[in-house]
Amino acid sequence: MAKIAKKKAAARAAFEGKANLALEEAVALVKANATAKFDETVEIAMNLGVDPRHADQMVRGVVQLPNGTGKDVRVAVFARGPKADEAKAAGAEVVGAEDLVESIQAGNLDFDRVIATPDMMPLVGRLGKILGPRNLMPNPKVGTVTMDVKTAVEAAKGGEVQFKAEKAGVVHAGVGKASFDGEKLAQNIRAFVEAVNRAKPSGAKGTYVKKVSISSTMGPGVSLDLTSATQG
Repeated sequence: MAKIAKKKAAARAAFEGKANLALEEAVALVKANATAKFDETVEIAMNLGVDPRHADQMVRGVVQLPNGTGKDVRVAVFARGPKADEAKAAGAEVVGAEDLVESIQAGNLDFDRVIATPDMMPLVGRLGKILGPRNLMPNPKVGTVTMDVKTAVEAAKGGEVQFKAEKAGVVHAGVGKASFDGEKLAQNIRAFVEAVNRAKPSGAKGTYVKKVSISSTMGPGVSLDLTSATQG
Protein backbone atom coordinates (compact mmCIF):
# COMPACT_ATOMS: atom_id res chain seq x y z
CA MET A 1 0.00 0.00 0.00
CA ALA A 2 2.86 2.36 0.78
CA LYS A 3 4.20 2.05 -2.78
CA ILE A 4 0.74 2.80 -4.22
CA ALA A 5 0.39 5.84 -1.98
CA LYS A 6 3.80 7.12 -3.09
CA LYS A 7 2.85 6.71 -6.76
CA LYS A 8 -0.41 8.60 -6.25
CA ALA A 9 1.37 11.36 -4.36
CA ALA A 10 3.98 11.65 -7.13
CA ALA A 11 1.26 11.81 -9.77
CA ARG A 12 -0.63 14.52 -7.90
CA ALA A 13 2.59 16.51 -7.57
CA ALA A 14 3.25 16.22 -11.31
CA PHE A 15 -0.23 17.59 -12.07
CA GLU A 16 -0.20 20.33 -9.43
CA GLY A 17 -0.75 23.76 -10.95
CA LYS A 18 -1.28 22.31 -14.43
CA ALA A 19 -4.45 23.38 -16.23
CA ASN A 20 -5.64 24.31 -19.71
CA LEU A 21 -2.67 22.60 -21.32
CA ALA A 22 -2.12 22.21 -25.04
CA LEU A 23 -3.40 18.80 -26.09
CA GLU A 24 0.00 17.28 -26.86
CA GLU A 25 1.42 18.48 -23.53
CA ALA A 26 -1.56 17.09 -21.62
CA VAL A 27 -1.31 13.72 -23.39
CA ALA A 28 2.40 13.49 -22.56
CA LEU A 29 1.69 14.28 -18.90
CA VAL A 30 -1.07 11.67 -18.64
CA LYS A 31 1.05 9.01 -20.38
CA ALA A 32 4.06 9.69 -18.14
CA ASN A 33 1.96 9.21 -15.00
CA ALA A 34 0.05 6.11 -16.09
CA THR A 35 2.16 3.79 -13.95
CA ALA A 36 -0.31 1.02 -13.09
CA LYS A 37 0.70 -2.58 -13.80
CA PHE A 38 -1.94 -2.77 -16.55
CA ASP A 39 -2.32 -0.71 -19.73
CA GLU A 40 -4.49 2.12 -18.45
CA THR A 41 -7.27 3.58 -20.57
CA VAL A 42 -7.00 7.26 -21.44
CA GLU A 43 -10.37 8.83 -20.71
CA ILE A 44 -11.93 12.10 -21.77
CA ALA A 45 -14.60 14.08 -19.92
CA MET A 46 -16.41 17.03 -21.50
CA ASN A 47 -18.51 19.37 -19.37
CA LEU A 48 -21.24 20.78 -21.61
CA GLY A 49 -23.61 23.69 -21.16
CA VAL A 50 -26.72 21.55 -21.62
CA ASP A 51 -29.46 20.04 -19.48
CA PRO A 52 -30.10 16.56 -20.91
CA ARG A 53 -33.42 16.39 -19.06
CA HIS A 54 -34.80 18.53 -21.91
CA ALA A 55 -35.24 16.67 -25.19
CA ASP A 56 -33.84 19.56 -27.25
CA GLN A 57 -30.65 19.60 -25.16
CA MET A 58 -29.80 15.89 -25.32
CA VAL A 59 -26.32 15.18 -26.71
CA ARG A 60 -25.85 11.75 -28.23
CA GLY A 61 -23.81 10.34 -31.05
CA VAL A 62 -21.11 8.03 -32.27
CA VAL A 63 -17.57 8.54 -33.53
CA GLN A 64 -15.08 6.27 -35.26
CA LEU A 65 -11.74 6.89 -33.57
CA PRO A 66 -8.99 6.97 -36.22
CA ASN A 67 -6.66 4.80 -34.13
CA GLY A 68 -9.17 2.58 -32.36
CA THR A 69 -9.71 2.25 -28.62
CA GLY A 70 -7.21 -0.51 -27.88
CA LYS A 71 -10.06 -2.41 -26.23
CA ASP A 72 -11.33 -5.83 -27.23
CA VAL A 73 -15.02 -4.99 -27.69
CA ARG A 74 -17.49 -7.83 -27.16
CA VAL A 75 -20.64 -7.53 -29.27
CA ALA A 76 -24.10 -9.04 -28.77
CA VAL A 77 -26.52 -9.11 -31.70
CA PHE A 78 -30.26 -9.72 -31.75
CA ALA A 79 -31.01 -11.31 -35.11
CA ARG A 80 -32.51 -14.37 -36.76
CA GLY A 81 -31.73 -16.49 -39.80
CA PRO A 82 -29.28 -15.10 -42.38
CA LYS A 83 -28.73 -11.92 -40.34
CA ALA A 84 -27.71 -14.01 -37.35
CA ASP A 85 -25.25 -15.88 -39.55
CA GLU A 86 -23.96 -12.53 -40.87
CA ALA A 87 -23.38 -11.28 -37.33
CA LYS A 88 -21.47 -14.42 -36.35
CA ALA A 89 -19.32 -14.20 -39.47
CA ALA A 90 -18.50 -10.56 -38.67
CA GLY A 91 -17.19 -11.57 -35.25
CA ALA A 92 -20.09 -11.01 -32.84
CA GLU A 93 -19.52 -12.99 -29.64
CA VAL A 94 -23.19 -13.45 -28.75
CA VAL A 95 -26.05 -13.83 -31.25
CA GLY A 96 -29.64 -14.80 -30.54
CA ALA A 97 -33.29 -13.84 -30.14
CA GLU A 98 -35.58 -15.10 -27.35
CA ASP A 99 -32.72 -17.14 -25.95
CA LEU A 100 -30.56 -14.02 -25.72
CA VAL A 101 -33.35 -12.16 -23.92
CA GLU A 102 -33.54 -14.95 -21.35
CA SER A 103 -29.76 -14.97 -20.93
CA ILE A 104 -29.64 -11.22 -20.29
CA GLN A 105 -32.58 -11.41 -17.88
CA ALA A 106 -30.60 -14.06 -16.01
CA GLY A 107 -27.79 -11.56 -15.54
CA ASN A 108 -25.42 -12.48 -18.35
CA LEU A 109 -24.06 -9.14 -19.58
CA ASP A 110 -20.60 -10.08 -20.81
CA PHE A 111 -20.60 -7.66 -23.75
CA ASP A 112 -19.88 -4.00 -24.48
CA ARG A 113 -22.23 -3.27 -27.40
CA VAL A 114 -25.69 -4.48 -28.40
CA ILE A 115 -26.88 -4.43 -32.00
CA ALA A 116 -30.30 -5.46 -33.28
CA THR A 117 -32.13 -5.77 -36.57
CA PRO A 118 -35.30 -3.61 -36.63
CA ASP A 119 -37.64 -6.62 -36.44
CA MET A 120 -36.01 -7.62 -33.14
CA MET A 121 -36.76 -4.35 -31.33
CA PRO A 122 -40.13 -5.45 -29.85
CA LEU A 123 -38.18 -8.30 -28.26
CA VAL A 124 -35.30 -6.10 -27.16
CA GLY A 125 -37.77 -3.62 -25.67
CA ARG A 126 -38.37 -6.07 -22.81
CA LEU A 127 -34.80 -5.39 -21.71
CA GLY A 128 -35.05 -1.62 -21.46
CA LYS A 129 -34.65 -1.52 -17.68
CA ILE A 130 -31.52 -3.67 -17.92
CA LEU A 131 -29.80 -2.31 -21.01
CA GLY A 132 -30.92 1.33 -20.75
CA PRO A 133 -29.08 2.31 -17.55
CA ARG A 134 -25.91 0.69 -18.97
CA ASN A 135 -26.19 2.69 -22.20
CA LEU A 136 -26.44 -0.60 -24.12
CA MET A 137 -29.92 -0.23 -25.60
CA PRO A 138 -29.79 -0.41 -29.43
CA ASN A 139 -30.67 2.89 -31.07
CA PRO A 140 -31.04 3.73 -34.78
CA LYS A 141 -29.51 7.19 -34.15
CA VAL A 142 -26.13 5.59 -33.40
CA GLY A 143 -26.38 2.80 -35.95
CA THR A 144 -27.08 -0.09 -33.58
CA VAL A 145 -30.55 -0.79 -34.95
CA THR A 146 -29.80 -1.79 -38.53
CA MET A 147 -30.16 -4.48 -41.16
CA ASP A 148 -26.48 -4.04 -41.98
CA VAL A 149 -25.29 -6.01 -38.97
CA LYS A 150 -21.97 -6.85 -40.61
CA THR A 151 -20.95 -3.19 -40.83
CA ALA A 152 -22.26 -2.44 -37.34
CA VAL A 153 -20.31 -5.30 -35.77
CA GLU A 154 -17.12 -4.41 -37.63
CA ALA A 155 -17.46 -0.73 -36.63
CA ALA A 156 -17.95 -1.64 -32.96
CA LYS A 157 -14.82 -3.78 -33.01
CA GLY A 158 -12.83 -1.28 -35.07
CA GLY A 159 -12.84 1.69 -32.70
CA GLU A 160 -16.35 3.13 -32.81
CA VAL A 161 -17.30 4.94 -29.61
CA GLN A 162 -20.81 5.95 -28.56
CA PHE A 163 -21.38 8.95 -26.31
CA LYS A 164 -24.33 10.35 -24.40
CA ALA A 165 -24.62 13.28 -22.02
CA GLU A 166 -25.33 12.34 -18.42
CA LYS A 167 -27.67 14.26 -16.10
CA ALA A 168 -25.04 16.84 -15.20
CA GLY A 169 -24.27 17.51 -18.88
CA VAL A 170 -21.04 15.51 -18.84
CA VAL A 171 -19.94 13.30 -21.74
CA HIS A 172 -17.12 10.83 -21.08
CA ALA A 173 -15.48 7.95 -22.92
CA GLY A 174 -12.29 5.97 -23.32
CA VAL A 175 -10.24 7.25 -26.26
CA GLY A 176 -7.29 4.86 -26.30
CA LYS A 177 -4.64 3.26 -24.13
CA ALA A 178 -1.71 4.83 -22.30
CA SER A 179 0.59 2.65 -24.42
CA PHE A 180 -0.60 4.41 -27.59
CA ASP A 181 1.75 6.80 -29.32
CA GLY A 182 1.07 10.36 -28.14
CA GLU A 183 0.18 11.56 -31.62
CA LYS A 184 -2.36 8.78 -32.07
CA LEU A 185 -3.99 9.62 -28.74
CA ALA A 186 -4.16 13.28 -29.74
CA GLN A 187 -5.82 12.33 -33.04
CA ASN A 188 -8.40 10.22 -31.21
CA ILE A 189 -9.14 13.00 -28.72
CA ARG A 190 -9.61 15.60 -31.45
CA ALA A 191 -11.92 13.24 -33.35
CA PHE A 192 -14.02 12.73 -30.21
CA VAL A 193 -14.21 16.45 -29.37
CA GLU A 194 -15.18 17.29 -32.95
CA ALA A 195 -17.93 14.65 -32.91
CA VAL A 196 -19.39 16.07 -29.70
CA ASN A 197 -19.24 19.56 -31.22
CA ARG A 198 -21.13 18.31 -34.29
CA ALA A 199 -23.76 16.81 -31.98
CA LYS A 200 -24.61 20.22 -30.45
CA PRO A 201 -28.39 20.18 -29.90
CA SER A 202 -30.75 22.90 -31.05
CA GLY A 203 -31.69 23.80 -27.49
CA ALA A 204 -28.12 24.48 -26.30
CA LYS A 205 -27.73 28.08 -25.12
CA GLY A 206 -24.62 30.03 -24.19
CA THR A 207 -21.28 28.23 -23.98
CA TYR A 208 -21.63 24.68 -25.29
CA VAL A 209 -18.25 23.18 -24.34
CA LYS A 210 -17.26 24.47 -20.91
CA LYS A 211 -14.34 22.21 -20.07
CA VAL A 212 -12.46 19.24 -21.50
CA SER A 213 -10.26 17.04 -19.31
CA ILE A 214 -8.28 13.86 -19.86
CA SER A 215 -6.91 11.31 -17.42
CA SER A 216 -5.72 7.73 -17.24
CA THR A 217 -7.72 5.07 -15.40
CA MET A 218 -5.76 5.46 -12.17
CA GLY A 219 -4.30 8.92 -12.65
CA PRO A 220 -5.37 12.52 -11.97
CA GLY A 221 -7.10 14.58 -14.63
CA VAL A 222 -5.85 17.66 -16.45
CA SER A 223 -7.90 20.21 -18.36
CA LEU A 224 -7.18 21.03 -22.00
CA ASP A 225 -6.89 24.29 -23.84
CA LEU A 226 -10.12 24.13 -25.87
CA THR A 227 -8.55 25.54 -29.02
CA SER A 228 -5.80 22.92 -29.10
CA ALA A 229 -8.38 20.17 -28.60
CA THR A 230 -10.05 21.02 -31.90
CA GLN A 231 -7.16 22.11 -34.11
CA GLY A 232 -4.44 19.77 -35.39
